[in-house]
Amino acid sequence: MRFSVEEINNSTKLLPNVSLGYEIFDHCTDTVNFPGPLNLISVNGLIQPLEEPHKNLSKVIAVVGTYTSPQARAVAPLFMMNLIPMVSYGAASSIFSRRQIYPSFMRTVHASKDVTEVIFSILMEFNWKWVAFLYVDDSYGIDGLQLFLKKIKDTDICLAYNKALDHYSDYKAIFKQINAQNVNVIIVFAPEWTVEELMKSVKQINVTNKVWIAGDAWSLNKKIRDQIQGIKSIGTVLGVAEPNMTIPGFREFIYSFKAQTHCENAKQQKFCNQICHCSSLTAEEIIDADPSFSFPVYSAVYSIAHALHNILQCGADGCKENITVYPHMVLTELRKSNFTLLNQTVQFDENGEPMFGPYAIVFWDHDGSIHEVGYYNFHGSFDFSINSTIIKWHTADQVPTSVCSTECDVGYKKTQYGIHKCCFNCTICPNGTYNNITEDPYSCINCNNTQWSEEGSTSCSLRVVEYTPFTDIWAIGIMVGAFILVFISLALSVLFALNYNTPVVKSAGGPMCFLILVCLSLSSLSVFFYFGEPTVAFCILRYLPFLLFFTVCLACFVVRSFQIVCIFKIAAQIPKLHSWWMKYHGQWLFITVAFVTQAIFLLINYIYAPPSSKMDIYWNPKKIILDCDIDFKAALISLVLPLLFCFLCFVFSYMGKDLPKNYNEAKAITFCLLLLILTWIIFATGSILYQGKYMQPLQSLAVLSSLYSFLLWYFFPKCYIIIFQPQKNTHCYFQNLIQSYTKTISQ
Repeated sequence: MRFSVEEINNSTKLLPNVSLGYEIFDHCTDTVNFPGPLNLISVNGLIQPLEEPHKNLSKVIAVVGTYTSPQARAVAPLFMMNLIPMVSYGAASSIFSRRQIYPSFMRTVHASKDVTEVIFSILMEFNWKWVAFLYVDDSYGIDGLQLFLKKIKDTDICLAYNKALDHYSDYKAIFKQINAQNVNVIIVFAPEWTVEELMKSVKQINVTNKVWIAGDAWSLNKKIRDQIQGIKSIGTVLGVAEPNMTIPGFREFIYSFKAQTHCENAKQQKFCNQICHCSSLTAEEIIDADPSFSFPVYSAVYSIAHALHNILQCGADGCKENITVYPHMVLTELRKSNFTLLNQTVQFDENGEPMFGPYAIVFWDHDGSIHEVGYYNFHGSFDFSINSTIIKWHTADQVPTSVCSTECDVGYKKTQYGIHKCCFNCTICPNGTYNNITEDPYSCINCNNTQWSEEGSTSCSLRVVEYTPFTDIWAIGIMVGAFILVFISLALSVLFALNYNTPVVKSAGGPMCFLILVCLSLSSLSVFFYFGEPTVAFCILRYLPFLLFFTVCLACFVVRSFQIVCIFKIAAQIPKLHSWWMKYHGQWLFITVAFVTQAIFLLINYIYAPPSSKMDIYWNPKKIILDCDIDFKAALISLVLPLLFCFLCFVFSYMGKDLPKNYNEAKAITFCLLLLILTWIIFATGSILYQGKYMQPLQSLAVLSSLYSFLLWYFFPKCYIIIFQPQKNTHCYFQNLIQSYTKTISQ
């Protein structure tokens, strides 16, 4: 401070022909700190706080200091009442940023908030997540702890242990607790005299292999470095510090100062530490003691000088002498500061915080020297960089670790135990879930219905959407089979038409044969809607033609079975029934009623529970099978008639088992029904065992097999007689069979 004032007084550019005077004293302890400040603000030994502003003010226009936050909080109110600018070079507590409480307080050192920001960046750079925080038990230390806790909130860093330090601290118990929690990184937020006591205990207790992060209050302190000789034994020391800036002429000033005799004024003894006891120190020892706050003091004095320069309207010819300078005027100009000092643009924000100066990140080498290994710029580009290759870790070439639990492998979620989120167990995420470390490392996130994942995944993959396209080999084969069925039905219709009046055609049902063949062909339309992407229309047409027209086919076979039994057995026993049946064309009436009834059932089914397309996401976790969704309870109504007709066919076929061979349809119909039942049993078994995309071709194949069972085993034997055994297709042959049956019955 003395150097700065003398340099300004010797300057011809800054405050020319104006000399700055100063009173300087040491703020020793809180018990004797008030005489100095009270003396400064008194007028003729009196303080009159109720006087009007700007009257009877003391000769003090600005104050540089104090050094620590507790000291500043103690004396700052004395200067605030008259808006005397108080420019501190060391008080870093965040409370001084409150302008409504400290309206004339400014500082040239970064606030504790900035220091904790740099410390946080160092922790993040080296992935240290499990730390201890030791702080001095005063407003400065408590403020640092609160700022640090606020900074690490909602981050991956956990404060494993924190402890306030004072003269009565039990360091042995402190480090026992730190070691018990396996903490390898210790942040020390305290002034140098507290750290001296701490490091003395560290050497005695033999605390080793720790990373120490120093706040700016002691990161460049040579006395502490000398105290812990053999730094490697305690671990690695990193620090946050004001950049060590060389102030031109300061070294020469110290050498000149040491050559002079001081303490000539005995009145200085009234105040604490005013008598100089520096005879035992060399100039080098003074210069190297702790350069942390040299530039903050230097810039504080120059800020006040530039403010005075502007108030006094100084120019090349000198400053005006008729201007009375009041403290509030200095404060106003200080807030508008904008000048360059040692390549730094000195400015303050609206809260009196400095808008200049980066922070250096330093490393204490094993030989006691200090190296700058990085920097943190607060203004402008907000750069942060550390050259870790310069750092000599106590763990050889590897960066030390400090975690409560090692990081989980990818695909594992963290399950926290205890109060700290850094302490966790790792649990693998099951199938269908994934873990995203950046989104939420503590949970397994479910994939949505269109995605899948393996066990231990970090993301979901899209499921493959599957259905049977028209180009599939199975689809082509089944559709060709359907076309063949239609072609055979058409060929049989032509053959039966050409032989319409023959006994074989008449015994097969006559005109009813053509209805059966047409219904079989129409039923085959369902087959084509089992392929392609299922839609609501496809799902309706997949079942409608088959259930409607195949029911008509079954009705025809019921009628056919009943007619044969009626002619040979019921006609003689119940002649009125036979007469009524023949008079009102009972067979066509029955078929019509069956058709209309089944159509109504299907209409009711599709109105109240229409089929719809669905995505089967359960059978295969990697695939989505597109299919039709059927309400089976509602669909039962449309199965009533087909099941009833199958039962009646069996009954009538059994009743006519001993009829003449050429009129006996029992065996043919029974065999067709057995094939029908076998077909759907096979399909039901397959649908239980398999639910993939080929379930649809399997069902369409069951439909086609049902149609072929009647086409082949009912009509082909009759075609064989017509084509290859025409001698059996005569009226004479059939009459002989009837006569033979009549004789057998009569006997």
